[in-house]
Amino acid sequence: MSNQAVEIQVYGRTFKVNCPAGQEDALRAAAADFDQRLKDLSERTKITNAEQLLMFTGLNICNELHSERQEQQRNAEILSNRINEMEDLLEKALQYQPKR
Repeated sequence: MSNQAVEIQVYGRTFKVNCPAGQEDALRAAAADFDQRLKDLSERTKITNAEQLLMFTGLNICNELHSERQEQQRNAEILSNRINEMEDLLEKALQYQPKR
């Protein structure tokens, strides 16, 4: 799959970023989300130093990702436990079936 240069804008600056073909819209959406997060954090905290703003925004995103991964792990464990319970119930039910 070939890469293509895509222009994005983040915090008032334009960047050309290589992107796999077909992923351009996803990249633009991610850039728009990141840009909005930078603006929101800047407004909420009055941070004007771009480096600090980028660092705190990146940390916030990493924290969200970490929380989502933990939630996904918990959901996977719950689902796995439920599947095991259902398998046990099915095995018990099949033990009491009359032989044909």
